Amino acid sequence: MFQSADRSPLFSPFELKSLQLKNRIVMAPMTRSSSPDGVPTKEVAAYYGRRAAGDVGLILTESTSIDRPSAGNEPNMPKFWGAAALAGWTQVRTAVHEAGGRIGPQLQHVGGCPNPFMEWRPAAEFETPSGDIVYGGTAHTLSLAEIDDVIDAFANAARNARDIGFDLVELHGAHGFLIDQFFQPQFNRRDDRFGGTSLASRAALAVETIRAVRAAVGADFPIVMRISQWKAQDYSYRLANSPRELEAWLLPLVDAGLDMFDCSQRRFWEPEFAGSELNLAGWVKKVTGLPTITCGSVGLSVDFVTTVWHGAGSAPARLDALLERISRDEFDLVSVGRALLNDPLWARKVRLGFDEEILPLDPENLNRLT
Repeated sequence: MFQSADRSPLFSPFELKSLQLKNRIVMAPMTRSSSPDGVPTKEVAAYYGRRAAGDVGLILTESTSIDRPSAGNEPNMPKFWGAAALAGWTQVRTAVHEAGGRIGPQLQHVGGCPNPFMEWRPAAEFETPSGDIVYGGTAHTLSLAEIDDVIDAFANAARNARDIGFDLVELHGAHGFLIDQFFQPQFNRRDDRFGGTSLASRAALAVETIRAVRAAVGADFPIVMRISQWKAQDYSYRLANSPRELEAWLLPLVDAGLDMFDCSQRRFWEPEFAGSELNLAGWVKKVTGLPTITCGSVGLSVDFVTTVWHGAGSAPARLDALLERISRDEFDLVSVGRALLNDPLWARKVRLGFDEEILPLDPENLNRLT
């Protein structure tokens, strides 16, 4: 199973502005669909608290919707606005902090990306850069005034996070959701300041959102953005085909006030560009100078797509490559998804070397709070 190499780089402290982590393990954002009317329950708080008690350094919550009528794509997705939801999230934050962890919400607007597993739709029409639904169909094209409202909603949600005691905020700019749709030329055909023929010009929504969030939370509160090359509708999609294109895309986000990138891959060990072993997080750190989080089937031999679409389980996988890469500072933090969803004590078992006690992945755990 695992090997007995030095694991201290994975369990060394990490600091970023006001954020102080006891180790480099991050719980990845994973939709749980367990918050009726968008309000996290005590069971949700206990679920996150168990991971913090199991030695996870940082928890990034499941996607939470901002205050827009069609920002969510399922009825029990939690929201990050309104008194009831914020009270629920305060309960979650307390559970995590009392267990010794740190936590940040992932803020999201789904844009034109319905949930492919259900027919449910929000009361308002999906809103997108140019009127397209990811899986086919039409949606409402955002006006300039509405884009300003979207940006304000992200900033207000981030301010809420800071005010109720969260430790950072992550903006979802990946996987085909709204911010990511603005990056993509087939979904963003605008001819105003939020469109354009270059990836850098189409990053304007992300840039203005980061600036607004920075103004809302202050200089010392960390802002993270999740990015991906792959999209929910196309696993082979690439926004940047070279390090130079990656740099042109991401440096404007750095200049806007971003502190860290959360780099989503299907398999973290795969190189991003020919001629280098660096993965996406490694290349992003190289071209931007910011710390990065790596993500993608950590601790498992079966990738996310295979589990979700085909119901496949997985035995625990070796950590040799992960330990080698983090020891040479290729990336800074390691995001663990299904392995932690399946086994709340995964991080502690890895730290103590109790490899044989790590639970094999039961895909049914994706459908319940364990």
